Parts: sequence; C-alpha cells; structure tokens
Amino acid sequence: MGRNTKYKSDHLCIAIFTLCLAVRFVEYFLIETDKTAIGENVLHKAVGILLLTLALKRENLSWNDIGFQRNGFLSGILKGLLLGSACFAVSFGLELEILALQGNPAHLEIYISGFSLTGSQIKNTGFVFFMLCLLFNVINVWMEEGVFRGLFIKTLSETKPFMQANVIAALLFGIWHIIMPIRSYIYGEMSFMEMVLLGIGYIILAGIMGIKWGLLYRITGNIWGGLGDHLFNNTIATNMLHVVSLKGADELQIVRIMAAQIISFAFVLVIYYYKTVKPKEV
Repeated sequence: MGRNTKYKSDHLCIAIFTLCLAVRFVEYFLIETDKTAIGENVLHKAVGILLLTLALKRENLSWNDIGFQRNGFLSGILKGLLLGSACFAVSFGLELEILALQGNPAHLEIYISGFSLTGSQIKNTGFVFFMLCLLFNVINVWMEEGVFRGLFIKTLSETKPFMQANVIAALLFGIWHIIMPIRSYIYGEMSFMEMVLLGIGYIILAGIMGIKWGLLYRITGNIWGGLGDHLFNNTIATNMLHVVSLKGADELQIVRIMAAQIISFAFVLVIYYYKTVKPKEV
C-alpha cells in the first residue's frame, strides 16, 4: 500500500508538471502571447490553475488543504510583501552603488515592461498597464505557488520527509524557468554556451527561491507568505521598478534579483531553524 501511495504521488506531480510545461512551451513558441496586445505569456498560467483545480478534485483535496486558507490571508500577504520589499531595498541600493563605482550613475524609474534577459526596452506608464501587470502576476504566482508549493509539497510529503519534498518541488520549479534562455537562444539573442550557463543559473536561482517559499509554507502552514514575496519579486522588482543608467536600463537586474533572494533565503532559513528544527533538538 505504501509503495502504491509513493508512486501515486510521484506520478501525479510528474503528470501535472509535464502538462503545464507542455502548455508553457506552446505559448512561448507558438502563440507568443507576450508579442500581442496582452504583452505577457499568461495563458499557460491560467491553464495551470485549471489543471490544478482538476487535480485537487481528482485527489479529493480542497484549496484549503494545499495552503490557501482564509485565515491568515491578509497578514500572510503583507508579511511576504514586507520580506520582499526589505530585501530588494538592499539589493537595489547595492545595484545603484555598483553602477556609481563604475562611473555609470543610475536612478530609479517606475514603468511597466516585460521581463527580459536582455533588459527592458519599452516604457509603459499608463494606469491600465499597471493594473494588467498586477492582474497577470497574481495569476502567475497563484498558479506557481499552488502547483509547486501547494500541490507538489503536499503530495510528495505523504511519502517523503518535508525537506526532500521541498527540494524536489524546487528543482521542478527551476527546470520550469529554463524556457526563457532556451527561447533567447532559438531567437538568436544569445549563444549556445550562454544559454547553457543561464539555464543552469536559472535552475539554481529559481530553485533557491522555491526552497525559500517552501520553507515559508512549512513555517506558516499556508501559502500566503511565499505568495506575497513571490508577487513582490515578479511585479515590483522585475516589472515596475527599474534602474536606469547612462548605458541603459536594468543592466544588473539578475544581480539585483540574486542578491535579494540570497538575503531573504538566509533570513527565512534562520527562522525555519528556530521555529521548526531547534525545538525538536531540545
């Protein structure tokens, strides 16, 4: 019975991940929604939410079972946003200081642009663009946190220790993000070696972020803290607030994101240790 349960949870995660990834590839390479008036590849995230809903129904689970409890919603979101804003305040300051030391002084600007490995090109400042950016990123983080943290950690933890389940879910989350350097390589925006290096970097960076949000899920018992931090990362730090210098915009964006995520990861890891690990040692 235990063996069947193990394979059931593993197969469910693999099936959902494969389906979501297939739809992601279709949208990125065939539909290319981000090149339309929508300006964002959001359709596969909506499909992911639909697949998640069907998976929950099939497994007799509710949204509450995977961390979407009503209790703690507002406080969890606010704590996640606070975590993101504090860590990115440090990383934005670091980025500005590095550029100043390079003789390339920079300043902050607020506008909407799509996330790009090669930097931001179009500046949209209309109210509608900000609202669409927020809406699309809510759909984005709802799907990713629901699938990778909620469903995957929930089901994998039935047969595995939490940390092992969390690392597996984070690895899948890292693989989920390699489509961006693959696309840039196919479109001739980078070399094969650059694609490989960035792909590895994305797996590591997204993996660290995934582990951190999984730890927050474990610490709080709900999805909201990680979702709030995830939302700040995607909405403010990469789409709304930009560092503009004499040479362009967001030249060190990846450095900014890495610095903020490493700082917040260390912070969450300390909290996880003192709240869940240390009490068991006493």
